[in-house]
Amino acid sequence: MQLDEELDEADALAVGRRIRQLRGERGMTLEALAAQVGRAPSQLSMIENGRREPKLSMLRAIAKALGTTMDALLQAEPLDERDALEIGVERALRGARLQALGISPFRIPKSTPDDVLRTILRLAGEIDRLHDERSATPEQARRANVELRRLMRRQGNHFPELEKAAHELLRAAGHTGGPLTQRATSDIASHLGFTIHHVPDLPQTTRSVLDLKHGRLYLSDRHRGDPRTAVLQALTARVLGHAEPTDYAEFLRQRVEQNYLAGALLMPEQHAVEMLQDAKKRKAISIEDLRDTYSVSYETAAHRFTNLATRHLGIPVHFLKVHESGTITKAYENDDVNFPADQLGAIEGQMCCRRWTSRVVFTMDDRFNPYYQYTDTGNGTYWCTARVEHSAQGAHSVSVGVRFEDTKWFVGRDTPNRGLSRHSVEVCCRRPPADLEETWRDGAWPHVGTPRTLLATLPTGSFPGVDTTEVYEFLERNAPVG
Repeated sequence: MQLDEELDEADALAVGRRIRQLRGERGMTLEALAAQVGRAPSQLSMIENGRREPKLSMLRAIAKALGTTMDALLQAEPLDERDALEIGVERALRGARLQALGISPFRIPKSTPDDVLRTILRLAGEIDRLHDERSATPEQARRANVELRRLMRRQGNHFPELEKAAHELLRAAGHTGGPLTQRATSDIASHLGFTIHHVPDLPQTTRSVLDLKHGRLYLSDRHRGDPRTAVLQALTARVLGHAEPTDYAEFLRQRVEQNYLAGALLMPEQHAVEMLQDAKKRKAISIEDLRDTYSVSYETAAHRFTNLATRHLGIPVHFLKVHESGTITKAYENDDVNFPADQLGAIEGQMCCRRWTSRVVFTMDDRFNPYYQYTDTGNGTYWCTARVEHSAQGAHSVSVGVRFEDTKWFVGRDTPNRGLSRHSVEVCCRRPPADLEETWRDGAWPHVGTPRTLLATLPTGSFPGVDTTEVYEFLERNAPVG
């Protein structure tokens, strides 16, 4: 901590109360203390009330005038229960949630009964609880997704501020370039002040849990994916300074930023761009080569390619992740491909055309090699490369595609596989062939396997779907002793 560094607001409240009480115990007036430290009484009053953040040089002068030490003024514990109540209420009054309700901070007279202060704190706590239990409807979630995808499209899915954050963190952790190793990932965690712990009882609703008090990162000891990705995705929120999301749109934006930064750390921009530019010169761009060079999943490599392709290679692209049921779960495009969308413009949740690469790949027996296909659509011909990956949610295809004129830069451009889709502009595969429909229309009654989330709101909570009580109990159970 440097000489003139200022305290944060929370510390300023506690320190101000401590100064006021010590001054009272010594029978010293506000004016007398102000004279000794060379400040106006009004300035000192603002410090005592926590409305001004004192510099350490001022605190040293106050400590000397009161005949005490800096350590005594900076103790975290309040001097008595009344001080703790007043500090708690003032913090609540200055918080964004109460101010958003039009409740402005006010002075708390000494005559205010303790029970009134406790009631205010309970009401503030209940407001926090109700805020945490907010929920988003599927329509709100789709709208948020649409707005975020529009932002990504405008920027070519490239975010310079996140690339800069990745570059600075890699440099600070001593990474000299190239693919990120597991040891370098551990160095990043250490640089950020965290130790890594694998535990058997990680809450089921979480991928990881950060213990901010003790500098611990908890991961499941049953995790089977890339350990680097799990660590980085957990730490990126701290790097980006993310606070508790205020709504689903912010939660979604934070998730995208965290995943982007994790990808930028695993596949550093400068090194990856040099590799891709060289591949473009050789007309040999390959998502598989990108995956293998950095030892990441195909989906991670495909995502990262969309970050860099337009900005650094001048190639518009599209990306699709499709569940084996045919449902689109993730999508991005800036190459004018015409994805199926609902009336809000949402793509996620729509059925992917059976004739697109993303669906045809599921019918291929060869899962070792990538599948390539040209598809003629209502607004042009597109080439795609796709693979199938498996997860706890089932099989998904991940595909990356470009317009016909950009196919010349890619491995797989000589594929004979072709498809014809009018899914976005005509009935296409959404209606069965006429002979099948005539045979079975009145002779079939399928029992729909309705997704359990279809008729429900999204999970509640600041972090949707996370059981907060389970997380707190877990942290209490695993916190270091002493």
